Amino acid sequence: MEGERTFMKNKKLLAKLIFVAILLLIIWYTFKDSAEDIVEQLGKTSLTVLVAIMAATVIYHLFEAWITYSLARRYNPKFKYREAVYCAFYCSFYRLSTLGSGSGVAAIVYLGKKGVGYSEATGLYMIQYMVHKVSVALFSGLLFVLNWKVMSCNYREYGVYLGLAYLLTAIISIALIIFAVSAKSHKLILAIVRHFNKGGRLTPALTKLEQSCDIMEKSTSKLLKDVPSLISMVLKNMAKLCFWYCVPFLILFGSNEISLLDSLSITSLSVMTAAVIPTPAGIGAVELIMTNLFAVLVGVHKAGAITVLYRVATFIFPFVVGGVLILISKVVHRHK
Repeated sequence: MEGERTFMKNKKLLAKLIFVAILLLIIWYTFKDSAEDIVEQLGKTSLTVLVAIMAATVIYHLFEAWITYSLARRYNPKFKYREAVYCAFYCSFYRLSTLGSGSGVAAIVYLGKKGVGYSEATGLYMIQYMVHKVSVALFSGLLFVLNWKVMSCNYREYGVYLGLAYLLTAIISIALIIFAVSAKSHKLILAIVRHFNKGGRLTPALTKLEQSCDIMEKSTSKLLKDVPSLISMVLKNMAKLCFWYCVPFLILFGSNEISLLDSLSITSLSVMTAAVIPTPAGIGAVELIMTNLFAVLVGVHKAGAITVLYRVATFIFPFVVGGVLILISKVVHRHK
C-alpha cells in the first residue's frame, strides 16, 4: 500500500515536471531570438541590486510570518514570532520542492507540531490562503486604477483575463469557506468515508475526522466573524505584496524606465492574469505574461532579465533559505 502511494506521488510529480518543462520550452521558443540580450542584461546586474531584491523577499516573508503569528496565537498563546518566520520559509521550501502542492500541508503539519491543533491549523491556513487570494485581487484592481493612464493605454486587452482571474479568485474563496465552515460539506465527506467503512476498519479514523470537522467548523466560523482581524490581514497582505511587486523597479533602479507604481501595477497584473492559467505554482505562466507585459515599456531583453531575477528572488532564494533553516533545525535537534 505504501509503495503504491509513493508510486502515485512520483507519477503526479513527474506529470507536473513534464507540464512545466513544456511551458518553459514554449517560453524559450517565444523569446529565443532575444536570449543573448537577456543573458547580457543579467550579466549587468550589480551585487547591490541582488542584495536589494533578496532583502525585499525577506521582508515579504516577515509580513507573512506576522499574519501566521497573529492567527496561531489564538490557539496557542505560547507560539513565537520566530517560529512563524521559520514556518514562512519552511512553506517556501516545500512550495518549490513539490511545485506548489505541498506548501499548505507543510504549514498545517508545522503548526500542528507547535501546539496548534491540526483541525484549527487547517482552518487557519484556509482562511490565510483565502485572504491572500482576495488581497491579490483587490490590490491588482486598486493599482490598475491608480496607474490608469499607463495601464489602460498599454494593457487594455488584458481586461478579459483580469476579469477571469477575479472570477477564479471568487470561486476559490467561496469553495474554501464552504469546505471549512459548512456542516453539509463535512457531512458529505463523512458519508463518503462511511461508504468505505463497511468492515469497520476505518471507525477510529472516522471518529477522529468527525471531531476534526466539528473543531474546524467552529474555529473557522469564529475567525470569519472577526471582521477587524480580516481587514487587518488584507492590509498586511497588501503591504507584503508591495515587496515582491517592487522587484522589477529595484532591478531597473536609476534607469527611469519604469516608476515604482508601474512596477507594482504591471507585476500585480502579471500575477492576476497568470492565475487564469492552471500551472504548478504559476511556473511558466508568470514568466510568459510578465515578460510580455514589461516588454511593452522596456524591451524584450530587459523584460526577460526582470522575469528571471523576479523568479530567483521570489522562488529560488526563499527555497534555499528554507532548506538551510530546515537543515540547521535538524542538526540542532540531533545535537539536543
